[in-house]
Amino acid sequence: MAGVGKSTVAYELSRQLAKANVAHAVVEGDNLDQAYPEPWRNGIPLAEKYLAAIWRNYPEAGYHRLIYTNTVSVMEMEEFGCALGGEVRVAGVLLQASDGTTADRLSKRESGASLQEHLERSRRANEYLGAAAPDSVHRVITDGRTPEEVATDLLALIQWAASGPEN
Repeated sequence: MAGVGKSTVAYELSRQLAKANVAHAVVEGDNLDQAYPEPWRNGIPLAEKYLAAIWRNYPEAGYHRLIYTNTVSVMEMEEFGCALGGEVRVAGVLLQASDGTTADRLSKRESGASLQEHLERSRRANEYLGAAAPDSVHRVITDGRTPEEVATDLLALIQWAASGPEN
């Protein structure tokens, strides 16, 4: 949901991986299908198509790890895994925060009607994702935690730093 820290934590995780000399890429999935009318509302999988097109170039350049952020990607892990092609290992993570925390964070970047729209969408997404995300998805609370703390937990979860810069 909006305001839980997806982008901030992804960039911090990237920073920690770089410090550990682990090759990786970061893709903001919400930007892959940002259009009006929303393509996903009409069943057009632009995000998956663009991710496939973008990702094809990374392995050729030596990158084999991807941090991918997208609001509902935990509900579409199979589709996004297929978009990456070949055999991939996917770790789904659902960042969660209280309504108060998300309202505080969103109020720092949105205002007026835009803030209200984000708060309502975020509340609905939280309810939906919290209930519908598969049990295999790791749920991580971000309330009262720094991005560094959350990213450190994710780094332990995915165990990329332990395996070094390759793969």
